[in-house]
Amino acid sequence: MIRERKAMLVRVSGRVQGVSFRIWARREAERLGVTGWVRNERDGSVAAMIVGSDVALANMVERLWMGPAAASVVSVETEPVALPDPVQGFQITG
Repeated sequence: MIRERKAMLVRVSGRVQGVSFRIWARREAERLGVTGWVRNERDGSVAAMIVGSDVALANMVERLWMGPAAASVVSVETEPVALPDPVQGFQITG
């Protein structure tokens, strides 16, 4: 059975830069079978495009609320987006 894949943009705010958030996010995405990318934004937030099944996306968003030990997440905003061209793996960009 093929699982339907969906995509969403996520913005994580709080103390999320300088705490290895992107490396942690990539590890969590790979563990959950989520593809996409993560990057630091100029405003101090972290943005991510995550692609996967409904369950995988829900689990990833839940994990993003926790973040790595040194992070302090204040908000996680999500926005569904059109499924991008096939994405391989989970990349750290920017």
